[in-house]
Amino acid sequence: MIKGVNLGNWLVLEKWMSPELFDGTTAEDETYLCKQLSEEAKRERLKVHRDSYITGRDFAYLAEKGIDVVRIPIPFFILGDFEPYVGCVEYLDKAFDWAEKYGIRILIDLHTVPDSQNGFDNGGLCGVCKWHKNPGYVEFALNVLEQLTIRYMNRRGLWGIEVLNEPVSQELWDLIHQSNSYVAVDQEYAKGSEPVPTEFLKHFYTEAYRRIRTHSDDVVVVFHDGFRIKEWISFLKEPDFKNFIVDTHPYLMLYTRLTGDASLEGCLEHIESVFAKTVEEMAGHFPIIIGEWSLSTASKEAMTYGKKEKEVYYRTLADAQLRAWENAVGWFFWSYKLHIDEPEADGWDMGKEMELGHFPRRLGDKI
Repeated sequence: MIKGVNLGNWLVLEKWMSPELFDGTTAEDETYLCKQLSEEAKRERLKVHRDSYITGRDFAYLAEKGIDVVRIPIPFFILGDFEPYVGCVEYLDKAFDWAEKYGIRILIDLHTVPDSQNGFDNGGLCGVCKWHKNPGYVEFALNVLEQLTIRYMNRRGLWGIEVLNEPVSQELWDLIHQSNSYVAVDQEYAKGSEPVPTEFLKHFYTEAYRRIRTHSDDVVVVFHDGFRIKEWISFLKEPDFKNFIVDTHPYLMLYTRLTGDASLEGCLEHIESVFAKTVEEMAGHFPIIIGEWSLSTASKEAMTYGKKEKEVYYRTLADAQLRAWENAVGWFFWSYKLHIDEPEADGWDMGKEMELGHFPRRLGDKI
């Protein structure tokens, strides 16, 4: 089984993970950070962050901890500047060098696209979801995937390419709007935003798969379930697709926010009755990875726990979820590190969770 972690907030920024990066701006996402900073300040701030957030030392640490594969979220502008963004492919090149040095492999994850596929902060542009309605932008994303395949297909560190992260479903889109989350700065520009239809995704996934397979049969092609995993049962199957995996992101925090129940008992029941059963059922149709998961429940009560109480709470959640993923090909914790030390960040920083005893100190070890 693959034991992995996401290198989140390195090449795709998320404000909540490194608030200091957004100092001096009102930006809530990477788009407006890049728009609000001067050209010189933007390039300097991004360079300092990218140079220091992940280095070869991190890969050495992850290898020692038993990590097999890292999932690296990348932006659509990785291959070169795309106003107002700054390209960053040289850092992905470095990641391959480090990964190969320490025996780790890489899942390249296309985390953003122009005009966004979800309107989340992790899509780079809050409140906007229009990418799928612009044929030019769709082709841009396909070309990026093809160019990345060509660039890295002969690197022994390449494990797979995920063609698109978290295209939003109707259900989740409605939930986000009801909670008034990820509000667009420019409401006029956001007009026309809507969830990504399954039929569109089928066409995009088919073409992305074709572009990648034109160059390589060896790279694993990963498709995110778009928060609608059962809709792929009759579509993603051999012989139309080979050497592929479906990615799903079962977050406890979403369950606790919907139900208001962040008790240990409630979470354990949900993990067993929903997470584990869904993974087991879907694994009978196609291979699955848990591309993102965490220990966070957004529990205000847990935030007040003492050290020992927190250890029991999070360690129990970790153990239960690791058992729930046993029918999957593997999993990737979100995320490797955060630049924030607040109670609200509990359960997200794998390195910190390991040191606190909330997580196995070496993967493969028993808790």
